[in-house]
Amino acid sequence: MNAVRRAVAVLALLLAGGCGGASTAIVAAPGVPAGVPCGTVTIAVNPWAGYAANVAVVGYLLRTELGCTVRTKELTEDDSWAGIASGEVDVILENWGHDDLRRRYIDQQKVAVSLGATGNQGVIGWYVPPWMKAEHPDITDWQTLNRYAPLFRTGRSGKRGQFLAGDPSFVTNDAALITNLRLNYTVVHAGSEDRLIRAFQRAEADRTPLLGYFYEPQWLLAELDLVHIPLPRHRPGCDVDPKAVACDYPAYLLDKVGRAGFLRSGSPAVELIENFRWTNADQNAVARDLTVNGLSPDEAARRWLTAHPRQWRKWLP
Repeated sequence: MNAVRRAVAVLALLLAGGCGGASTAIVAAPGVPAGVPCGTVTIAVNPWAGYAANVAVVGYLLRTELGCTVRTKELTEDDSWAGIASGEVDVILENWGHDDLRRRYIDQQKVAVSLGATGNQGVIGWYVPPWMKAEHPDITDWQTLNRYAPLFRTGRSGKRGQFLAGDPSFVTNDAALITNLRLNYTVVHAGSEDRLIRAFQRAEADRTPLLGYFYEPQWLLAELDLVHIPLPRHRPGCDVDPKAVACDYPAYLLDKVGRAGFLRSGSPAVELIENFRWTNADQNAVARDLTVNGLSPDEAARRWLTAHPRQWRKWLP
């Protein structure tokens, strides 16, 4: 079990059981009528460390400050939206775009509602380890990638260069980009965020070639200066057809998505989640504590909350 999944598993147990000495009694939040208890909040948990950091901090505050019962469901991004539609999920704490799902569940079915920005700036792209840029300065020009394809061949990619992706459930354009930009590569999945991170760390330490998918916010980028390879510039509408996309990923302003019924419930949890807003550096600090430093979700949450009281108190109803 990789570090992210260990953190998520511990997180689910802590949130469900209300560990850490916090009371799980249902109480009203300050300023909320006593007849409107927090109740139960079900949070989708997607498989990356930054998301687990969101859940650790928000879940801890929901339990300890508002007396909520917090439940979690480990789901892919698509399944999280479907869970909102079915009533099994109350909130997604980190949504990356998904215009198609917004149209279906927010605009058409009206079962989901945006709960505002997380404050995180999301970037997805293609990266190589730093040593490759130093040795091959022109590798950051995507039009040179076919010349370098033999360098990236592996037993899993055959005669084509390997492009390393992460968790198979991550929604990406990489296979279509390779086809539409006529690149001699094939997508190979690392299997998880944790394995993708280790692959980049090994590639830099051992000076082995690696081209792959990566993103921020992500704690690794504070320790390893991965080199981004810009693709043809993103323009509005260039990625509407997933099969025809031939442009880079857009910049993402990450947001939270809630179940419409949850929003109407009057639970004070809604206001806290709407107010929750932090930076990439904030999220990376908690994610690193979860995955590298081996802290439990409650320990990681308490460490960050203790250092930032003025910030999180503004989130409370």
